Amino acid sequence: MSDKKSANAMWGGRFSAGPDAIMEAINASIGYDQKMAKQDIDGSRAHAAMLAAQGIIEDSDASAIRKGLLTVLSEIEGGGFAFSTALEDIHMNVEARLTEIVGPAAGRLHTARSRNDQVATDFKLWVRGQMDAAIDGLTALMKVFVAQAEAGADMVMPGFTHLQVAQPVTWGHHMMAYVEMFARDRSRFEDARKRMNESPLGAAALAGTSFPIDRDMTAEALGFDRPSANSLDAVSDRDFALEFLTSCSICAIHISRIAEELVIWSSAQFRFVTISDRFSTGSSIMPQKKNPDAAELLRSKVGRINGSLIALLTIMKGLPLAYSKDMQEDKEQVFDAADSIMLSLAALTGMMADLRPNPEPLRTAAASGFSTATDLADFLVRALNMPFRDAHHVTGALVKMAEDQGCDLHELSLEQMQSVEAKIPNAVYEVLGVENSVASRVSYGGTAPAQVRAQITRWKAALL
Repeated sequence: MSDKKSANAMWGGRFSAGPDAIMEAINASIGYDQKMAKQDIDGSRAHAAMLAAQGIIEDSDASAIRKGLLTVLSEIEGGGFAFSTALEDIHMNVEARLTEIVGPAAGRLHTARSRNDQVATDFKLWVRGQMDAAIDGLTALMKVFVAQAEAGADMVMPGFTHLQVAQPVTWGHHMMAYVEMFARDRSRFEDARKRMNESPLGAAALAGTSFPIDRDMTAEALGFDRPSANSLDAVSDRDFALEFLTSCSICAIHISRIAEELVIWSSAQFRFVTISDRFSTGSSIMPQKKNPDAAELLRSKVGRINGSLIALLTIMKGLPLAYSKDMQEDKEQVFDAADSIMLSLAALTGMMADLRPNPEPLRTAAASGFSTATDLADFLVRALNMPFRDAHHVTGALVKMAEDQGCDLHELSLEQMQSVEAKIPNAVYEVLGVENSVASRVSYGGTAPAQVRAQITRWKAALL
């Protein structure tokens, strides 16, 4: 049987001629939806078992179908399966091969089912698996950041606003900021997974079915919490894919932020960190170069992932209920984003595990740019009972004085400080060192090493 005649047989008696080559090319999705082969076969095996349990098909037919489907899966996973574009998608390719293996019994598999609920089920199963993988990947990444934080809980570095030195912080505090970010990313995947975990199987084309099916049975067999409650919504819902892409996009944004910092920090002008050779490349012409290519590629992945999200949002915008062929365009976006986010998580985990912070350049930078000015203002409030706005003004005048003399605040003499504010005591020098500055930030969530260690302890217990 030719591919075109085979395709016509799948469509049934409505069509008398084979598809035009261009129509076949635009209609076929097998080039990418073969990624869902296992999910398709898992769903079909669960459906066949339910049909037999409900007395809709014979046990012998269900047994032959279920065994035949395992044979098909083995062929696909072994690389010996011949996919046909004329058969459009993974569902029809599997069913055609199943028919060759088990004969007419294969035709009973599609009882009480449509490709509409079939593809929705397959896609949900696939996305759910990717959510689980992303959750595991984020957990591994968070552990690496916690390890970096623990190793540098006391290591002083500059904290930036507007990419200018603002106040001293610790390396551990900076690393733990990303733990919090990636924890929210993980919670988004977890939350979306709970919401999506309803089975579309049994919704059929759009209206349900007249056969006495047991949707709870198939939902349980496939690990869903429950069957979806509305058949129209079940076949047309792609919220789960959009939420997956949204979670990927936000996560990729966070990855791009640390990637950007690594690019800057590893430069000769900063020398804050050393990226391992495993995640660097050289130049074809400049032998001295060590380029942070992995970080730069991580920084760029967000554009690709955001593009997938925008594409699917646009595809779904304005679609009437229930299923429309537009929705065939959903999968490539999700498949590509899933590949990108998983590769990004793995690359960043490896890079951060190897990353070496350089304490001296970090401390030198932390002490530059009058970074303890806020500590001085706070000291004036505490020691002199000065209103903060007045303390801010005095501190600003002292910063201007130090700037004019080409020195830092702690290098001003007491007499010079007292020329601006006569009541400043000698104890002022105790707050002007960067170590004293970070140690003083003892508020919950602050950069004081004791606070950082408390957060490290909390997260180490949570990530077990």
